[in-house]
Amino acid sequence: MPLVPFLPARLIRLFALAALIAIAARLGAQTGRTYTTADYARAERLMNYNVEPLVYHAIDKPVWLDGGRFWYRDRGPNGFTFMLVDPAHGTKRPAFDHAAIAAALAGKVRGVSLNPANLPIDDLDISADGKTIHVTVGADVFRCNLADHATCDRATDVFIGKEGVDYDVSPDGRRGAFIRDNNLWVREAGSGRETQLTTDGVQDFGYATDNAGWIHSNKPILVWSPDSKEIATFQQDQRKVGRMYLVRTLAGHPTLENWAYPLAGDTEIITIQPVVIDLDTRKVVRLKMAPELHRSSLCDDVSCEGGHGWDDVQWSSDGNHIAILCTSRDHKQETLRIADAHTGDVRDVMSETVPTYFESSTGTKVNWRYLSDSNEILWFSQRDNWGQMYLYDATTGKLKNQITHGEGNVKEVLAVDEKAHTMYFLGEGKEPGWDPYFTALYRINLDGSVLKLLSPEPANHDISASDDGTLFLDVASTPTTPAKAVVRDRDGKVVINVADEDITKLVASGWKPLTSIVTKARDGKTDLYGFMFKPGDLDESKRYPIVDFVYPGPQTGSCGDRKFVPAHRDLQSLADLGFVVICVDGMGTPDRSKSFHDALYGDLADNTIPDQVAAVKQLAAKYPWIDGERVGIYGHSGGGTATAAAMFHFPDFFKVGISESGNHDNRLYEDDWAEKWLGLLKKNPDGTTNYDSQANQNFAKNLKGHLLLMHGTMDNNVPPYHTYLVVDALIKANKDFDLIMLPNKRHGYGDESPYATRRRWDYFVRYLAGGEPPLEYQMKSYNEQQKALGKFTKSEP
Repeated sequence: MPLVPFLPARLIRLFALAALIAIAARLGAQTGRTYTTADYARAERLMNYNVEPLVYHAIDKPVWLDGGRFWYRDRGPNGFTFMLVDPAHGTKRPAFDHAAIAAALAGKVRGVSLNPANLPIDDLDISADGKTIHVTVGADVFRCNLADHATCDRATDVFIGKEGVDYDVSPDGRRGAFIRDNNLWVREAGSGRETQLTTDGVQDFGYATDNAGWIHSNKPILVWSPDSKEIATFQQDQRKVGRMYLVRTLAGHPTLENWAYPLAGDTEIITIQPVVIDLDTRKVVRLKMAPELHRSSLCDDVSCEGGHGWDDVQWSSDGNHIAILCTSRDHKQETLRIADAHTGDVRDVMSETVPTYFESSTGTKVNWRYLSDSNEILWFSQRDNWGQMYLYDATTGKLKNQITHGEGNVKEVLAVDEKAHTMYFLGEGKEPGWDPYFTALYRINLDGSVLKLLSPEPANHDISASDDGTLFLDVASTPTTPAKAVVRDRDGKVVINVADEDITKLVASGWKPLTSIVTKARDGKTDLYGFMFKPGDLDESKRYPIVDFVYPGPQTGSCGDRKFVPAHRDLQSLADLGFVVICVDGMGTPDRSKSFHDALYGDLADNTIPDQVAAVKQLAAKYPWIDGERVGIYGHSGGGTATAAAMFHFPDFFKVGISESGNHDNRLYEDDWAEKWLGLLKKNPDGTTNYDSQANQNFAKNLKGHLLLMHGTMDNNVPPYHTYLVVDALIKANKDFDLIMLPNKRHGYGDESPYATRRRWDYFVRYLAGGEPPLEYQMKSYNEQQKALGKFTKSEP
């Protein structure tokens, strides 16, 4: 018998009212709103290609020249101007007459618009007297005479080459080294005469070839001697290495790409045999050492910045010796060797072994230095839990002294004055009360005495040094305050004010700054730092779903550095569609202490997700307008991996996920990256491995929420087979999911990235906000975006 009829009418009315209140509360949190084209247009106005043009006088592409001068590209109300700064004379002016150069180049540059307010100049060199410039436009270099009426002709007095060939130019500018038919050649500037330096290079056993599996190019990897007479490089052996295959979709027969791509656990991986080549005699001296593994002390390529240079090889100042740092397969041991460049004799100088992985920097460039004039080695180590610098004797390999001490890292060594025995470096986390990710300029004596902060403002100081290390361009900003750029001398004194970023027009457009956040990690003790993006029309009486943008590292974090930029991906745009969006740098990401970075070593399955969950819960408890029951997550590459892992391991917490181009099982990824962070692949007697827990397909059966997978079919960084593994597992588990494969697209999606962004917004609007997106909203095209950003990069193939 039902009980309700026996309840007093007053109680029935109260129950009914409570039910209505609950329904109303739910409707307030999930409105079922129909989004309009205007809603999406307002969100798109906050994308980088729409807000960056509203910021004037940012320092773009600064390049140091001889004599302590530098140029940079300045955006103003009327377009872009190439500026030339001469600190010694206290001057700053346009580098040339832009209208005159546009007119002089007219008809000489194919297929490129020559708007004086946005000249498509990729590189620029300026003579000491300022009367002649060389401009690079695509594959062409022009010599422009600025006297009287500017004239520009294709250059014959500087090194140029044939289109499609990558060159590494000698320090004196007279020669350019390049690869042809797996051998190393040089081309003379002016005459164009070509000389073959090696003759025994063959397919997959070539000289100076660039291939780390995940990245490969035609760029030669080498280091020129200081006098430009010799080259240190290697013969790269990948003859027995397994292949990677990608098929380009065409109307007709598809085309196949294949190249050497070693995987974690492979018996055969890439090795390199170091050599020194004398350009005059064409003599090849092979260093007397066993072939080294294709490894770096810092990244997962011998050239960390993507071609040119060999980061772990340095010449002595007299050109008689080279220092080479050799890394073990698991990155746990480093051995520094010095070789006689003319005999090939090699001796071990010193080594260091660590329990997890060794890195020679917390930045993007190695910090060790071969100080041949003083016969010393400048050495970076995190042995005391922070990135410190040490000084060693280059003959005995004995420690002379520790240079830096205390909390905080030496992020990047910028310059060393061997005569004064001092070092200039970019440090992070060394100033109490500052954001620990802020960087600053320091000077210290190599005996460890007299540490001096040279950039005292509490901000993130983006620093570059002049070629002679006597001047420093300091661009200081925070995530919420625009940049101020100055040039400092070796004492930190401001030599010249360069520019102040102007965001007046940006603010007037309705743009609002992000909110910096601090939450506790999973341990309830460790501070984690991140950003929060709120709806522009935030109504604190409402409750908003929250979206977590994630990148788990270990080589970088979710939020990036702490400089000012008007847009962080599409995070604010997404927020303006009615979400709270966050990023949090979880435990296991860099730029903090070694123990912080090591927290997840050997457990890539973690993906910092427990820290992301903890952050969302804390923020939802702090801000009543955050709905902690409606949580979404997304990311790209490693962030795509983390997103799928979050949906599979925390299926009741994360309701919607968008996983883009994820490396879902690192047994299918290039060997170096996984073996550094996870350790060497080990197979157990029962057939299991220490890599099983990180393979997302093993947990796909746990999916409960809405998951969108996205991948480019020609992704040569993270091959699409990673996503296929997850798709196959989801099908076998009879799970509903969504899939978008972008035909013929690489890792970044190129000209289909606007489509990917729009589909991402649609997915969160529909499944997390409970709304209905506008039908097929058309975002600004990729080419329009690039043009608005002042870029001239064509869409990738």
